Amino acid sequence: MKIESFKGYYGFLSNFSKYPTAYEGVLYPTSEHAYQAAKSLDTEIRKKFLESDSPRDAKKLGQIIERRRDWESIKYEIMKKILFDKFNRHYDISQKLLATGTAELIEGNTWHDNIWGNCTCDRCYDIEGKNMLGKALMEVRDSIQFQNIFEG
Repeated sequence: MKIESFKGYYGFLSNFSKYPTAYEGVLYPTSEHAYQAAKSLDTEIRKKFLESDSPRDAKKLGQIIERRRDWESIKYEIMKKILFDKFNRHYDISQKLLATGTAELIEGNTWHDNIWGNCTCDRCYDIEGKNMLGKALMEVRDSIQFQNIFEG
């Protein structure tokens, strides 16, 4: 089974979903805010993400700031840390994540993101996205299942 869209019932999987998430001791309004803030090591720049009105605004800000030098090599691990916090912080959605079982999670989109997702627009139909967000979510799901075995 595949879950190919993080909308509707599966909207909780999206980084734009409104679940406060912490990164390095700071609680951000969404996992998108936290991820974008992590692109900088400057605490003053990170504070600007707390002031972003929406995940979309945080994403826009994250596209114009100067990124830390090691960003490309660490961004996937940072995303996993952020997602792990999101799902451990919010029991209701951790249970929904676990309920996806072994389904392949695919961040289907139409905005040409073939790194974190898989774009299905006419322009990208023949490109298979890397689906890094879906893969990170599946790793977090596996970690929570593993954690539950030892706590349960």
